[in-house]
Amino acid sequence: MAPQNLHEDDPLDDFDPREITLNGATKRVHVSGAGPAVIVMTEMPGISPHVARFARWVRDAGFTVYMPSLFGRDGAVPAAEEGVAVFQRVCVSAEFRAFGANTSSPVTQWLRALARMAHQECGGPGVGAIGMCFTGNFALTMMLEPAVLAPVLAQPSLPLDEPAGLEIAPEELTAVKARLDREDLTVLGYRFTGDRICRAERFAAYANALGDRFRARVLPDEAANTDVAPFFAKHVNYPHSVVTQHLIDAAGEPTIAARDEILAFFAQRLGEGR
Repeated sequence: MAPQNLHEDDPLDDFDPREITLNGATKRVHVSGAGPAVIVMTEMPGISPHVARFARWVRDAGFTVYMPSLFGRDGAVPAAEEGVAVFQRVCVSAEFRAFGANTSSPVTQWLRALARMAHQECGGPGVGAIGMCFTGNFALTMMLEPAVLAPVLAQPSLPLDEPAGLEIAPEELTAVKARLDREDLTVLGYRFTGDRICRAERFAAYANALGDRFRARVLPDEAANTDVAPFFAKHVNYPHSVVTQHLIDAAGEPTIAARDEILAFFAQRLGEGR
């Protein structure tokens, strides 16, 4: 397949769009690939060509990608005003908790059910999960589902109003930490140094809660791509999206190293011989 032009809407025609009903709610999930399952959760304001590119990298590394449509127009280049409208709608949606720490977004229950279903469909030791930006912390909450073995938090941005807050209920965080210790599992986290949404205080809070089970990766601001979609150019005009908008697709770049580390993490945790 020829490389997708990241400045044009992505038809996602190499994915199978499935309408999946779980817990009484139906969502479209774009599925592609073979091998153990990895849930790829989009950043705000939706499944952009950059998010789809990352999903294809995961697929091509030997996994079945499940990419749920959680908000926005699937495949669309993030436009400035349309992106703001999506953001505003999601912030007041009953499925998400954009503000206030110590609570989990209700949509994570659906995502845990998706992980359980994906594991049943694909087999293997378990499932990987990566959240980005608005969904960044969801992969941690999904660790309440035993099938999830490889959680990645890319620039986790919620809660928006508390830089040191964590978007997970305290009792759930305690249960996740106990599982990480019991099963000798780890959580990968990524952010840029100068990210104004996912700040150093948040990673410090993760480290305080999870100890050495949380492995933080902080990239220098100069490693961020500056050729971004209109929504990011106007409203996220600082280094933020490690493996999507702000990734520089060239050998030796820190963002490519981050991508490769994530793919290796999935391979190590989801390989048959783990």
